[in-house]
Amino acid sequence: MNILSIVSTAFDILIYLIVARALLSFIPHDPHKSVFRFVYEITEPLLRPFRRFTVGSGVGIDFSPLIAIFLLEIVRNIVISLLGRFF
Repeated sequence: MNILSIVSTAFDILIYLIVARALLSFIPHDPHKSVFRFVYEITEPLLRPFRRFTVGSGVGIDFSPLIAIFLLEIVRNIVISLLGRFF
């Protein structure tokens, strides 16, 4: 496994965790259980900055996961292209 696939896999895991968190918001669960707490602790630093901008939209829908995934894909492409020049 080379460095490019490791970095790409790390971005995939972050995106899957964000999707899992978004899906968890639709079902009742105990956020204090270790699995759910892990998902929240990993994704909250990624979602919090975008939530500041989307809360005032008045729609009642949290678009922060979509924005975070979109920007993670952009960052992934930049990082992979930069690493591709060295490896």
